[in-house]
Amino acid sequence: MSADRKSPGYSRSTEDYLKAIYELESEGGPAQTSAIADALGVAPPSVSGMVKRLSESGLLEHAPYRGVQLTRAGRRTALKMVRRHRILETYLTTKLGYDWDSVHDEAERMEHAVSDGLIERMAMALGYPRHDPHGAPIPTKDGEIDEQEALVPLIDVPVGSMAELRMVSDRDPELLRFMASLGLRVGVAFEVIGRQPFKGPTAIRLAGQHAKERDQVIGHELAENLSCVVLEGAVG
Repeated sequence: MSADRKSPGYSRSTEDYLKAIYELESEGGPAQTSAIADALGVAPPSVSGMVKRLSESGLLEHAPYRGVQLTRAGRRTALKMVRRHRILETYLTTKLGYDWDSVHDEAERMEHAVSDGLIERMAMALGYPRHDPHGAPIPTKDGEIDEQEALVPLIDVPVGSMAELRMVSDRDPELLRFMASLGLRVGVAFEVIGRQPFKGPTAIRLAGQHAKERDQVIGHELAENLSCVVLEGAVG
């Protein structure tokens, strides 16, 4: 078998499950069956059966009523798939001109088909990037991943503070297109200039000329899902 071929041994379904469980674990704690079902768009009974098989294969640890966690072997495979997905997203945006709202589905289709060798050639051509277009960290070839710096949701950035958008989910193309229309992309800095109480919207002022209008109003639900880092200084 050619060294460029994808490592054998796991089905596409297994890889999808492990990647989804890794992403759910990253949000905090064991992954629940219902959350796995939602992430993969399958019925909970199907998840229960697959979890049992993955546990028997040594890829998961399953505590009834408490959720599942990846074993070391499961985490290694999950990180490999996460790396593939995020390298593909980065290559599609950087080298092929895709916008950030369209690359998730393309990467989902490609990540099981391309060889390890092609992924590494893409990574080399990109200069071994550390983050994908949505700000998510890219695991290394050796299965290591940077610990995220102290990120906070926009709703927790104090009024009067400067912040920078660092990460957003890649799963909702419509949301990403809306954000782009506001001038909000990863790396954009802004000042929080106001916030309404009782889960009201947050008003921000973009630094520089990232949009036609520098002041934007962000609804509470969206603000909960924009991961930021608080900065020093004021908007120029």
